[in-house]
Amino acid sequence: MTHAIAVLALDGVVAFDLGVPSQVFHAARDAADQRLYQVRVCGAPVRSAAGFTVVPEHDLSILATADTVIVPGIHGSAMRDGSVGAEVAAALQAAHERGARIISICTGASVLAAAGLLDGRPAASHWAWAGRLRQLYPQVEWDFDVLFMDCGDVLTSAGVGAGIDLCLHVVRSDHGSDVANRAARRCVVPPWRDGGQAQYIERPVPAAADAGTGPTRAWALTRLAEPVSLEEMAAHARMSVRTFTRRFRDETGLSPARWLIQQRVARARLLLESTDLAVDAVARRSGLGSATALRQHLQATIGVAPAAYRRTFRRSTTQQHE
Repeated sequence: MTHAIAVLALDGVVAFDLGVPSQVFHAARDAADQRLYQVRVCGAPVRSAAGFTVVPEHDLSILATADTVIVPGIHGSAMRDGSVGAEVAAALQAAHERGARIISICTGASVLAAAGLLDGRPAASHWAWAGRLRQLYPQVEWDFDVLFMDCGDVLTSAGVGAGIDLCLHVVRSDHGSDVANRAARRCVVPPWRDGGQAQYIERPVPAAADAGTGPTRAWALTRLAEPVSLEEMAAHARMSVRTFTRRFRDETGLSPARWLIQQRVARARLLLESTDLAVDAVARRSGLGSATALRQHLQATIGVAPAAYRRTFRRSTTQQHE
C-alpha cells in the first residue's frame, strides 16, 4: 500500500513549499520504480504568496484518512494574529489524535501552533520570523537555529530548502538511505543535510578590526585528528575564552565544540567514501577517537552505521557510473 500524504493549502501559501512535498515524495520509488507515496493537495481555492490562485483537487475530508499531513509555509492569519479557521484546526487535531504524522514547512509551523499541536513542544521554523512566532506562540519551544526538528509524530522545518531536507529525512526514515538517495538524485539536490545543522542566518559581517575566528577555524581544520581545546582555539585567536565563544557563535551560528564535531564527522564521512581505511583508523584520523564514538556520532547525525554508510555511498557511486 502506498503511503497517503495530504498537503494542506491555506490562504497565503508559499508556492515553493507547496510544491516540495509532491516533488520529493513522488521521486521516492522502490526497486521496481513504483511510487511509495501518494501525494494529494487539499483545501479551498486560495491565493498564494506568489500572487496566483491555487485550486486544490481535494477538500479537507482527505485529512481524515491521510497517513501524513503536511502544512506548507503561509503568510496568512496564523502569522498575522495567531488564528486559524476552526474547521482546519479541528481537522488537524483529529488527524493527530488518530495517529497521522503531522509535518510543517517553514511558517506552516504557525498553523500547527495555532491549532495547539505544538504546545510545550520543540519546533523549528524560519529564523527570519523568530520574533513574530515567539510573540504569537510563547507556549512553543522554538529553535530557529536548526534545519528541521523530528519529534516523531510532529516534524517541523526551517524555510525553503530546509523543507526538502525534511522530506528527504522522512523518506530515509520510512524506507532507508538507498531510496532517499535515489529520490535526491531525481530532484538534483544533495541527499542529506543534518537536521541540527545551523540555518544560514543573516548576520552582520564583522568589521576588519573584529574579524578573528576565521583564521582559527582554518587552523583547527588542519588539526582535526588532534585534541583541540576551547582554550587553545581562544589563545590562537588572541581572545579570552568568553569573547572567542561569543564571536564564534556570531559568525557560525554554532558553539566551537559543536562546530568541531560537525567538521570531524564530515572528515570521517569523506574518509569512509574515499578510502578503505578500517573504521578505527577513520575515527582516529577524523579526531573522533574510537570506532564506538564514530558509530555514535554517525548514527546521531545521519542514522546509519559507518559500514552501512560506506556501502550505500559506494553502491550509489557505482550506479551513477553505470
